[in-house]
Amino acid sequence: MNDVLAVVEQRDGTLRGVSYEVVSAAAELGAGLGGDAHVLGLGGPGFASVAGKLGQYGATRVRVGEHESLASYAPETHAAAVAAAVEEGEYSAVLFAGTSQGKDLAPRVAALLDVPLATDVTALDVEGGAPVAVRPVYAGKAFARVRSKASPFMASIRPNVFESEKQESDTAIEMFSPPIVAARIRVREFRAASGGEIDVSEASVVISGGRGMKDPDQWGVLEDLRDAIGDGAALGASRAVVDAGWRPHGEQVGQTGKTVSPKLYFAIGISGAIQHLAGMRTAGTIVAINKDADAPIFKVADYGIVGDLFEVVPRLAQEIRALRGG
Repeated sequence: MNDVLAVVEQRDGTLRGVSYEVVSAAAELGAGLGGDAHVLGLGGPGFASVAGKLGQYGATRVRVGEHESLASYAPETHAAAVAAAVEEGEYSAVLFAGTSQGKDLAPRVAALLDVPLATDVTALDVEGGAPVAVRPVYAGKAFARVRSKASPFMASIRPNVFESEKQESDTAIEMFSPPIVAARIRVREFRAASGGEIDVSEASVVISGGRGMKDPDQWGVLEDLRDAIGDGAALGASRAVVDAGWRPHGEQVGQTGKTVSPKLYFAIGISGAIQHLAGMRTAGTIVAINKDADAPIFKVADYGIVGDLFEVVPRLAQEIRALRGG
């Protein structure tokens, strides 16, 4: 009863990177509760060969449900399958990734089980033998500690917050035969960002631009910095920029956009409205570049540069390339 279930995600038969974070978080929480971490993976035929590697991240039991109807995400089909697995396992806690899919799936499962759901969780703890979730409130200005009298405790965790740590364990791979509910809604297609760019919510480094960029034709300055940093970097944008039609909504960071927690966040030409801060305040390190020394963004930045971004950013990209050997 003290075990924790991690619900992982796959796309086209490949585990998504955030799945390892969820399993590691489940292993840590399970240890605090005196239980084990179990994994539930749903996919098409043959998915078990991929899901087995999750045992390297602390899972002692990996349950795999294979069916043609589970090859791609279908809300009702997946929710029914996960709910059945949870009820069968009698878990203390169930964790999801706070991705686009997780934000759709977790509430559906919670509704089927008639339990509350803690969303956008940035830390997990154990108090009095019960799970506790920490999540930002008031646009990230404060953090709430959330407990629940219902069982199981359900939470979705913010990507890039929990470290995915390898920890070998004796893992049992089991096949799970979930109920297959006919889907009224099905995701027909995933459209990747142009050029295969990484999604801003999953990037380890985010380079966001605001109205200080002056016009959309100047975005090449940020693209050059992204390319200098290399793998794991993605472009973001403020709401004002997206509303003006300069950048696609998929890049918007903020309360009405995407919440990000990269290891490194660049706020370039962004004043720091509370709406934007709500989406990036929990980043590991925040670097602000703005010519206005009184811009609110400097109050949350770890490092701040007051200056013309069109002079600072190209020089920054140049120095990064030099440090990386070109």
